[in-house]
Amino acid sequence: MKNRKPVSKLFDGYTPWAGFDEMFESDGSVRPCCSSLLRAFQGLSQKDFEERKASSDMYFLRQGITFNVYHDEKGTERIFPFDPVPRVLTASEWEHLEAGLIQRITALNLFLHDIYHDQHILNDGTIPRRYVDEAKNYRPEFRGMDVPKDIYIHICGSDLVRGGDGQFYVLEDNGRCPSGASYLLENRNALKRAFPSLFETSDVRPLDSYPRELLAMLRYISPAREGNPVCVLLTPGCHNSAYFEHCYLAREMGIPIVEGRDLVVMDQFVFMRTTKGLQRVDVIYRRIDDDFIDPVVFRKDSVLGVPGLMNAYRAGNVSLANAVGTGVADDKVMYTFVPKMIEYYLGQEPILPNVETYLASEESDLTYILDHLPELVVKAANESGGYGMLMGPAASKKQIEEFRAKLIEDPRNYIAQPVVSLSQSPTWTGDEMSGRHVDLRPYIIYGEEVKIVPGGLTRVALTKGSLVVNSSQGGGSKDTWVLRG
Repeated sequence: MKNRKPVSKLFDGYTPWAGFDEMFESDGSVRPCCSSLLRAFQGLSQKDFEERKASSDMYFLRQGITFNVYHDEKGTERIFPFDPVPRVLTASEWEHLEAGLIQRITALNLFLHDIYHDQHILNDGTIPRRYVDEAKNYRPEFRGMDVPKDIYIHICGSDLVRGGDGQFYVLEDNGRCPSGASYLLENRNALKRAFPSLFETSDVRPLDSYPRELLAMLRYISPAREGNPVCVLLTPGCHNSAYFEHCYLAREMGIPIVEGRDLVVMDQFVFMRTTKGLQRVDVIYRRIDDDFIDPVVFRKDSVLGVPGLMNAYRAGNVSLANAVGTGVADDKVMYTFVPKMIEYYLGQEPILPNVETYLASEESDLTYILDHLPELVVKAANESGGYGMLMGPAASKKQIEEFRAKLIEDPRNYIAQPVVSLSQSPTWTGDEMSGRHVDLRPYIIYGEEVKIVPGGLTRVALTKGSLVVNSSQGGGSKDTWVLRG
């Protein structure tokens, strides 16, 4: 018989959402995959819970686990908000997600190879050529250039949401410099330290292989040479919003972290300045966008990149992860066509569906968008972090009219989607357990084979009723559990 009420005192008064609640059924009964987790919380008093929550916050503080918020008058650096109630996925749910994500990154890589070579998918009209040619991050100057192992997107963070129907949808793909993997790993560390008993009754798959798999991928794409390849992580520096992560991943992989000024190009080879002299570099895990990576080829005013790097890259003397030009696959307009890519290159039906999307550059779609702005979510094609977005139902009349003008002026730069009723998960709000909306960003590594860390970063919209989960917009995160069986 189902238990009709949450039994833990911490969950007294918690109201499961009418859509999809990650822990409870709509009648209040606990989902079978969460029953042991709820029993573990059942033995904790609120005082004990709050003390353990405070210890996890202190762990983040001592470890320096922070992120930066641009344009914030209160100061830029913040401790990353962490909620200690994990989000649980069953083995079968994860198997489904994993298959869909492998299918998706395989198709995206085939698409990128195609548009930088023979352009079959454009020549036969499956995807209108103008959408690629007009993409902000398409790099036609690299057409015809081969990249190591024909892999363009080596690290991808595809954002998934679960709708009110319980179905997972892909919201967008992040194939340039996806961030957040360090928070995924440290969420697990913090939860284990503060709530070790939670893991005693649940068989949760580990996450700690991610840095090893990331390093293995970097070595796999290295140009052929004797000895172990030299890999470095290239960061814009300490003022970047993800600088903590850059340092963290470099440390966990045991590779140097460098800025552009630490590298020099000589005779089409890249060298790192060290206390013992110059050392040749084989692979760069770059956390710098194309525009800033080489001032000789891209933005002339960039002081973050390495002059001449593209010459070494073209010559095949250094590998970059991710490859130059992958940003065209991040374009939210191109996202619309990923199901067609899967069918075109793989001859398969998409395992994970997209969210229904309207292209403002299509006349009929634009008419619909303009007529239904208060009901839609409008997104700029190349913005991230929750910027450049209109949440129609929560927007003021002034904001709606501002976006109306933007859509009319530059329709190619915008898409629109219906509001997805994101699933909610129990979240500690400071004095009670309350439902907050969540998404999921799994991290996919494409090397000798595709590897996906079991789980992902569950991001939480900490403001009640909000659907915006980005940390830059006030969101937090949770540990994500994938059960073995």
